[in-house]
Amino acid sequence: MQTADLANKECGKIWLRKPTPAAHDGVMVNIVHSATAYHSKMIRFLHVTFDSTGDNVLAGDHQGNIYVFNLTRNRFDLVQRTMQACTALAFNLRRKTEYLVALADHSIKCFDTDTKELVSWMRGHESAVSSISVHGSGRYALTTSNDTAQLWDLDTFQRKRKLNVRQSVGIQKVFFLPLSNTILSCFKDDSIFAWENDTLNCKYQLPTPEEGSRLHYKSFAVSRDGRVLVAGGKSSLLHVWCLDTRKLLRMIQMPIKVRTVRQLEFLPDSFDGGSNQVLGVISQDGIMRFINIQTCKLIFDIGSHDEGITTSSVSPNGRYIVSVMDNGSLNIYSVQALTHEVNKPPLPLVKVIKDFTKDKNSVDQSGVTKISMTSTKAQRPWKSKESNVQTRVLKPVLNSALEDKENELPDGLNKKRLLDLLLGFGEYPAKYRMFIWRSLLQLPENHVAFSNLIDKGTHGAFLHIHEEYPIKSMKLLRVLQRTLSALAHWSAIFSETRYLPLLTFPFVKLFQNNQLICFEVVATVIVNWCQHWFDYFPNPPINILSMVENVLVHHDKELLRHFENRGITSQIYVWPLLETLFSEVLTREEWLKLFDNAFSNHPSFFLMAAAAYVICSRAPLLQCNQRDDFEYFFHHRNTLDVNTIIKEAYHLMEATPADIHPKHLLEDFIPLTKGQYPIFNKYPKFIVDFQNQERQRIRQEELEYLRERQLAHEMEAEAQKRKAEDEAWYQEQNLLQEAENQRRKILLEEERKVIEQRQRLTSAKRDLRLKELELLDRARRRFLNHQQNQRKMELRRLDDEIERKSCFLTFPNPSSS
Repeated sequence: MQTADLANKECGKIWLRKPTPAAHDGVMVNIVHSATAYHSKMIRFLHVTFDSTGDNVLAGDHQGNIYVFNLTRNRFDLVQRTMQACTALAFNLRRKTEYLVALADHSIKCFDTDTKELVSWMRGHESAVSSISVHGSGRYALTTSNDTAQLWDLDTFQRKRKLNVRQSVGIQKVFFLPLSNTILSCFKDDSIFAWENDTLNCKYQLPTPEEGSRLHYKSFAVSRDGRVLVAGGKSSLLHVWCLDTRKLLRMIQMPIKVRTVRQLEFLPDSFDGGSNQVLGVISQDGIMRFINIQTCKLIFDIGSHDEGITTSSVSPNGRYIVSVMDNGSLNIYSVQALTHEVNKPPLPLVKVIKDFTKDKNSVDQSGVTKISMTSTKAQRPWKSKESNVQTRVLKPVLNSALEDKENELPDGLNKKRLLDLLLGFGEYPAKYRMFIWRSLLQLPENHVAFSNLIDKGTHGAFLHIHEEYPIKSMKLLRVLQRTLSALAHWSAIFSETRYLPLLTFPFVKLFQNNQLICFEVVATVIVNWCQHWFDYFPNPPINILSMVENVLVHHDKELLRHFENRGITSQIYVWPLLETLFSEVLTREEWLKLFDNAFSNHPSFFLMAAAAYVICSRAPLLQCNQRDDFEYFFHHRNTLDVNTIIKEAYHLMEATPADIHPKHLLEDFIPLTKGQYPIFNKYPKFIVDFQNQERQRIRQEELEYLRERQLAHEMEAEAQKRKAEDEAWYQEQNLLQEAENQRRKILLEEERKVIEQRQRLTSAKRDLRLKELELLDRARRRFLNHQQNQRKMELRRLDDEIERKSCFLTFPNPSSS
């Protein structure tokens, strides 16, 4: 193990020492970030994450520096200074050079590693973001804090949805499930809900554990196929959930030293079909233990009490583990070194026959001989002149350095030894078959190139594949559609190849949980085992069929003469086997055994297998006379033993003369190129272009017809609409006229009533006038009477005055007397 210092000196230089091969503890390199001024100070790393390829690591420290480490080129680069500590990182966006950083100010920023510029700034959280989950397409991101989870659109960097919960409950983590549009939300009360990403409708809820068995979940991990969820918390127990059945599969008891689970990470394997088996568990003691969740066995561990692990990230390709240590440094581990014993190529299992005459313990009371199995050394029975059977240990023959180099395969396998193993047992062990196939085919695992093909979407030629091939499993249909679309985007010929679904389907069914491997296996088969198939496109490959026919002429003239007499060509007895890759005539196990041998030999072996199938079927074929019988025979399963076919194929490989041997007409195996897939243009381009043009013309005519039909429908609908509107208008006019007549009647009636009321009012006014005149007359009379009475009373008063005065004048004057 070596140590790499990132020294931020006054001159600004930083350097990284080239890592040495992994030590016994698996550590490839230890990265320490130190700032040298007056006093040496270590700058602590906080978070790390891998990109989608697994070759680049993004790391952030507590000062806000963001570094990118390229593990294949042994280079690193300071890509950003955020000036504040990061709380979460994500480096698997759709645009491969962009990454997300959650900062201490509760915001999320998107930067570009190439331009080192700010792409977007997202705000909305009121507390620190603890995790960032990116959708498999790279278009959406989920950010989680204690009080809320928010869904972001990474194309527009706008918030789409926000999940709020009661403060008493709290959110533990919200993340996307792989290979689906499902969001899993985990709360602090151990409740787990699944939501649909598009509609955010609740799909289901996992049963909440009983109060006594609650673990107070803190960490979660999901297998790559999205079927298994493992949860852990404040306990030494782990809950393993099956998301298909939504039931608790098992509870795993960790060692006694484990009291709290701080982090869970699955260790990917390219050949486990996405159903990851190895789980890494970081506990409170700083040790990351890797266990098998099926066998519950401890495989290996990293970290120690002295050098504890804070957090870790596992590369998507399963090659590296990057851990943030307690002291703030980074340890990069080689998974191959840690799992050296596990990753050893499987040693052949050979039945060792013991001589029961000498070993009395090998025979039980019933007289049955016991056969023991051993896996320590490859052994093969050898005949000797003696009566007893002995065993001999096979040792590899020392060949030249050039031959060894040609036979060397990835992952430490040797092609010649694998072929010896195959010849001894007839097939590879089912447990290691996918591992061996990957090595034999030398798959490059171009994640980025494959993602670019998938991002192009469903090809127009396979939009309605469900109508031609109705498959019950929707998942299998989607994988088939995606694989065919990726092949069509890779090369235009495959959008016109009618038998491509038949050729692809066996591998789709076998690798339905790993679409990358499925695509690369099919592409490798097409490039190598389907050589010259498209030279006479769209017709069957006459040149290839002629090769098989020549082999048949040499080894079984009678059968070929029978075919000729009945008018049966190689397009009937060979082409159905080739275009379906024998999937129609063999069972699953027989097909796997055949392709174990096909992948281990020259591509011409596949043609020899087709000839061997015909030769081994000569007895029933000689009895057939009708064309329908021949067609039925080569499209349905028969009673042939696949071991006999394989044995005959090897015989044909050796006994066929060189001038007609397909081996001299076909090229040797060439693996797919790493990084980008090779150009596939071995077909008559003018025919494909013509067919594309014709297809485009027909499509344009169909679109024009559909447009005209749509226009006619729209015109007819418009006419119907106008007719309905006219009828409604006339009906409305009739109703208005009736309403008008009704209103006229009402007005006439009202006018009549008004006239009557006026007449009554006039009569009443006349009566009132008469009464008024009468009252005025009465008042006038009363006034006249009152005036007359007043005058009478005035006259009477005057009379009284006159009488009084007259009396006064009549008395005599006393003085005169």
